[in-house]
Amino acid sequence: MSNPPSPDRILIFDTTLRDGEQSPGATLNVEEKLVIARQLARLGVDIIEAGFPFASPGDFEAVQKIAREVGTADGPTICGLARATRGDIERAGEAIKPAAKGRIHTFLATSDIHMQYKLRKSREEVLAIAPEMVAYAKTFTKDVEFSPEDAGRSDPEFLYQVLEAAIAAGATTVNIPDTVGYLTPTEFGGLIRGIRENVPNIDQAVISVHGHNDLGLAVANFLEAVKNGARQLECTINGIGERAGNAALEELVMAMHVRRAFYNPFLGRPAESEAPLTNIDTRQIYKTSRLVSNLTGMFVQPNKAIVGANAFAHESGIHQDGVLKNKLTYEIMDATSIGLTDNQIVLGKHSGRNAFRTRLQELGYELDDQALNRAFLRFKELADKKKEITDWDIESIVNDETQQAPEHFHLGLVQVSCGDSAKPTATVTLRTPDGQELMDAAIGTGPVDAVYKAINRVVDIPNQLIEFSVQSVTEGIDALGEVTIRVRHEDRVFSGHAANTDIVVASAHAYLHALNRLYTALQGEKAIHPQRDAVTASL
Repeated sequence: MSNPPSPDRILIFDTTLRDGEQSPGATLNVEEKLVIARQLARLGVDIIEAGFPFASPGDFEAVQKIAREVGTADGPTICGLARATRGDIERAGEAIKPAAKGRIHTFLATSDIHMQYKLRKSREEVLAIAPEMVAYAKTFTKDVEFSPEDAGRSDPEFLYQVLEAAIAAGATTVNIPDTVGYLTPTEFGGLIRGIRENVPNIDQAVISVHGHNDLGLAVANFLEAVKNGARQLECTINGIGERAGNAALEELVMAMHVRRAFYNPFLGRPAESEAPLTNIDTRQIYKTSRLVSNLTGMFVQPNKAIVGANAFAHESGIHQDGVLKNKLTYEIMDATSIGLTDNQIVLGKHSGRNAFRTRLQELGYELDDQALNRAFLRFKELADKKKEITDWDIESIVNDETQQAPEHFHLGLVQVSCGDSAKPTATVTLRTPDGQELMDAAIGTGPVDAVYKAINRVVDIPNQLIEFSVQSVTEGIDALGEVTIRVRHEDRVFSGHAANTDIVVASAHAYLHALNRLYTALQGEKAIHPQRDAVTASL
């Protein structure tokens, strides 16, 4: 059985790879999930909900691989989600088996509206099923979490009965989900307080909370829950997730970091205590945010709290003057505390591979020889174009070169001709793994449109471009430009990401990234692949 948490420490349960991936277009392949899981371990999350093993063979493989490679004895607990059915629980138990610390998270709706219209079961039936399935999950692992789905709209008295039965059956964590983002902070705090006061065996389990941001209240709800006894927070990087998303990990962690003097008394310790409230290494927050954004193709809005591009920017003259005199005048936290840095590396176009590798290690990257060689070549190309290279440039190169989908099509050449009195024309050359070279040209409304039309003529996979965004990594005319796109094929969305000092080239690479992911998915559909929508849950 896993050790109970310290009463003065909050456990962080990250569900980016499960609930976060349910965001439209945020589908991740197995290798991408593994990359994120490794970074979540570096971040210091206590539990990684790695996926929904029963949902698809891909999800099962991802959970199992993360359990094997990230779920080490000194690493996070690896969790698999399961409906309260034997088939789901068996599949989750098999998937988490390689982990040193594995958890099954099983759920069953308890609100009248869910029981009547979704489950079509009575209260008596639900009250019988919940403990039976918790007990069954205990045959696979001692660490079992139970969630009464839509707890926020459940009858409290019935909720107390279900929770008591689940704990008696062996649940070590009980999660209270505000599934539809309906509650206000006062209501959510009162719900947690009511559970503590009315569930006789509640001291035998950790109280967890999960919530969605439909009314923009998820983070506020969670912080109120902490004040009332919740000791595990289920959240996602950048707050991604179904509909309006989940409570954002970075906002929760930094709120408790900056205001720990306020929260300390609620955790039973002196207000002046400087001990951290979570195990999170806050210096890894920004890097984790960028990684998840790049791989999911979900853009972080500039005014997003903590990790947005404007979070530490000041344009007002009064603000600038104050910050220059003392940062505390307008900044309640130091940018370096989340991993932001203005450091410029001392490497240049004459720097060698060893120096480059050393700098990457200092930035927290461990690359194999093949990935290092690709990143080093990109670095040398960039060093020939830019006078100054920042750590952000280096991170963008590494992310771009090491997080690509399998290359069924590789960009060999892209050439454009455009102007205010000429029709934008693009010529592209693509290479296939067998060495075949394919070329075509097209006219578009602009250079990027022409490039995309030319690529489509070569690849010949029906798709619709539904989102295109460009961001500058650093300042200056020679800055790296990052392009993120999303394309739709039938009812599925695929994202692509790339960086280059030439926006047209970056756009071509990002488009091919998305098309390669689409091509991989189409190839995979030759095997049995149950539809995720049939078993998806958004607690």
